[in-house]
Amino acid sequence: MLQDILLVILGLIVGLVIGFFGARFAMKKYMQKNPPINEKMIEAMMSSMGRKPSQKQVNQVMKQMNRFM
Repeated sequence: MLQDILLVILGLIVGLVIGFFGARFAMKKYMQKNPPINEKMIEAMMSSMGRKPSQKQVNQVMKQMNRFM
């Protein structure tokens, strides 16, 4: 009886760990394939704020975005 309960709890813990790392791997792969923002989006955002961004500024923002991914 106690052994069955422990096996169920152990199975749940193992399933959660495998699910977490599997989802993390899938999400990283998806984000590399489909980045949420690109250089044209950054240029459009900065232009909408009333400034014409230089390529250096766009590259700096892209570096910052990639650092957090």
